[in-house]
Formats: sequence, C-alpha cells, structure tokens
Amino acid sequence: MRDLAFIAFLVAFFGMGFKRPFLLVLVYVYIDIVSPQRLTYLLLNTVPISLIAVALAVGGWMVADDKRDTRVGARQVLIVLLLLYCWATTMGAEFAVEAQEKWDWVWKALIFAAFLPLTLRTRLRIESLLLFMILSASSIIIVGGIKTLASGGGGYGQLNLMVDNNSGLYEGSTISAVAVAIIPIIFWFMHHGTIFKPDWRVKGFCLALVFACLLIPVGTSTRTGLLCIGLLALLSIRNVKRKVAYLAMLGVLGVAAIPFLPSTFTDRMNTIKTYDADESASTRLAVWKWTIDYAKTHPFGGGFEAYRGNHIRYDLKSVAGAGAGAAAAPRVEIDKARAYHSAYFEMLGEQGYFGLALWLAINLIGVVRMETLRRRYRHAEGEFAWASPLAAALQSGHLVYLLGAAFIAIAFQPFIYMLIGAQIGLDTYLSRKRSEQAFRSMRREVPSPA
Repeated sequence: MRDLAFIAFLVAFFGMGFKRPFLLVLVYVYIDIVSPQRLTYLLLNTVPISLIAVALAVGGWMVADDKRDTRVGARQVLIVLLLLYCWATTMGAEFAVEAQEKWDWVWKALIFAAFLPLTLRTRLRIESLLLFMILSASSIIIVGGIKTLASGGGGYGQLNLMVDNNSGLYEGSTISAVAVAIIPIIFWFMHHGTIFKPDWRVKGFCLALVFACLLIPVGTSTRTGLLCIGLLALLSIRNVKRKVAYLAMLGVLGVAAIPFLPSTFTDRMNTIKTYDADESASTRLAVWKWTIDYAKTHPFGGGFEAYRGNHIRYDLKSVAGAGAGAAAAPRVEIDKARAYHSAYFEMLGEQGYFGLALWLAINLIGVVRMETLRRRYRHAEGEFAWASPLAAALQSGHLVYLLGAAFIAIAFQPFIYMLIGAQIGLDTYLSRKRSEQAFRSMRREVPSPA
C-alpha cells in the first residue's frame, strides 16, 4: 500500500507539472531530498525517477517557461566549471569503478544547481523552492524528533530515520547539520511567508519544526550537530536588540536542558575534550594528514573515492587501571581506506588544489553576496522588506553548512547546492528588479519633447 501511495502522489505531482512546468522543478527537489524510491519495497526501486524528474524539469523550462528576463550568475559558471573538472578527474580516477558510482549522482547535483537559478524568476518561485526544501527535509526531521522524544535518543549511528541505508540526508551527521542550517529559513517563513499566511497555525508548526530540528543532533548524538547549534546561536545575536539578555537566556536554557539530555548524547559530547582517546577523532586527524601529503604528489587530485588508497597509522590513548591509579596508556593503531570525514579534505584529495579552490569560491562568494544583499535591503520597506531577512537566513544556513562540512564529507550534498541555487536566484532576481527600477526612474527624469 505504501508503494501505491507514493506512486499516486508522484503521478499527480508530475501531472500538475505538465500544466505548470515550474512544479517539475519542485518534483525533483522532493525526490532528491526524500528519495521515495528508498522508502518503497519494489515498484519505485526499478524506475530512475530522479533522472526522469530532472529531465522533465529542464525540458519543461526549455519548452514552456518565459526566458526573457533570464540572467546567469557568476557562480553558475563556476559550478559548470567544477562539473567539467570533476568529469576530467573521474576519467583518470585511481579507483575508476567506485569513482563512476559517485559521479553518477554528483553530476546531477551540479547540473541542477547551475540550472535552478534560471527558473527562479519571481519571489513566489524562490519561496516555493525553499518551502519544498524545508518540508521535504522535515519529513525526515520530524520522524527523527518523534523517535528521539519517545526513546530518549537513539545514539550515534543508531537513530533509524525511516530507512536502514545510511546515506544522503538519512546519515546522522548530515541530517544534523542540515536540520540546524534550515532553522533561520523556518523563522523567515514565520514572519515573511506568503504561500502560507504566517498565522498562529503556521507559526505553531514552524516552532514545533524548529524544536524537532534541535532534537536531531540529540537523537543522533553527533558532535557536529552540537557545534552547528553553537554557531547558529552566535549568528543569531546580530538579529536581536538586547544582546546581553539574549546571551544570558541562551546560557540559562543550555544549563536547564542538561538534566533532560540522554546519557548517550552527553557521553558522546564529552569525547570532544578527549579527542586523542577517541578513535573517530584520531582517525580523522590521521586521514587529514594523509590527504595533505597525498595532494603534494597528486596536485590535481586522485578522482572520486581516492581515500580508498590511504594507509594510516595513529596513536590512541587508552585508560589503564581504575580510580586514582588510572593512567593513560598510548597504543598504536593501523588502518586503511578511511573516509575523509571533511568536505574540505574530500575536495583536496579527490579534486586537488584547483578543485578545492573552485569549491571554496562557490561557497565563499555566496556568503559575501548574501551579506551584501542583507546590508543593501536592511532598511527596505514595502515590496522588498523581505529581502534582507531572507539573505541573512540563507547566509546563516550556509555558514552552518560550512562548519558542519569541516567534519563531514558533504562537498557535493545536493541539498546544499539547492540552497546555493536559491541564493543565486535571489541575487539575480533582486539585480533585475534594481535595473527595472533604475530604468523607470530614468524615464521619469527625461523630459518629454515639446
């Protein structure tokens, strides 16, 4: 029955898309985030619905959408350049079979990120994209939040988020970073949303969803999630008038929440202070060192999945004895084919210095452009009162991602590229509106002929 329900929903969704082509873009967003083919038992598993959705979305735009005011942003060019560079490194990858498997989904994420801003011609479309991104992610987040409340936390790698496949947004650290990153956008919808009027029902749902987002790092017991929450709290200071009172409130809430946190979460967080005794942290440091050395001899990277060639050796401290006589006894561990556990080192090892530079440029330009828009429209009223808060929300979410990416290999996470696409769409939309306003002003100033 579940398979039939998913098929009926997708058929109806696709059907509406043939009448309104932009809906096909939203179909792909839903499929790429939720992955309904992984939630069904048989029927959708054999159909490449993701490829069908992106093909229809691009085809619908080419055939039926209005392209008179289409603009191409500089970051779209950089994304296409990164796509071509990744294709080149895949052709010469050290682990050709494994690299091809990753390339099969990376190229779709990059193509869609470059294409997406072309469709975001209006505020309604920008808002629709962000709404679908949040609601699609919330289908995973709400399940995780409910299970966390019901069971007191699943533990690291233990919280079941509807599927057993630990990839995409269903991976604990990834969904923790994404859940925290979308909180500023959820708050934006509470005050500036137009698709759903921000009445008490919408605000109530948004607050409940924010609570569920904060529960995800607890349920998954991910240290990355805790760091992301801390960064978001600091970024939120710029939006409050009484900053000292806000910081005091955060401190009180943090202390008050400690007794209610499950032991699986607090035990995991305590390992931050003893990273040299934690195998996960020790292997990350060893892999990062290996990647730096690898890049010196492979400046253009080794292609996707190049980490499979690593052999690492690291020291791990263990506690010998008990009580006052306990002492730290170091031991040597040897491992191989350990993943990067960092988007920055993922890019360095797989795409080399040039690929890392491209990726950093795409991300950092986005942060800078959102800051520019935030300041430019900070005092705007009327038609553009929503622009500065949205730019700030997209910037905060992006910064949370960049922090989380330091500890997770999510350099090509499709959800983040959709966020980048929304940033580019907002930037080009506002740029077009400024040009139109300047043109109208110029026409008013030109005297009419006698």
